[in-house]
Amino acid sequence: MSEHFHDAADMNLLKEMRKLAPADYDAWFNLNKITASEGGAISRKHRELIAVAVAVTTQCPYCIEAHARAAKAAGASRAELVEATLVAAAMRAGGAAAHGTMALKFFDQL
Repeated sequence: MSEHFHDAADMNLLKEMRKLAPADYDAWFNLNKITASEGGAISRKHRELIAVAVAVTTQCPYCIEAHARAAKAAGASRAELVEATLVAAAMRAGGAAAHGTMALKFFDQL
């Protein structure tokens, strides 16, 4: 057993996952390529910054690392990276507040 929940060696299990469910794996893998695509309305740099923002809200350490590195390679600055993560934090906090109104509504129905 590893010392912590997230172990980089776990990524080696992706090969096994592909063998066990090849069609599903390939569908996911090809969908994941959207982030790195070029030529769309959203630049590669901005796609990677969006990916970083989503990764910090979903709290996937592997995605955070991969997309932070990719954002840098695509020309993002440290300031842009920080702003993207803080926008994500604000959105997550906003979601919590909005869901708080639902809790209050259900509370008042008792």
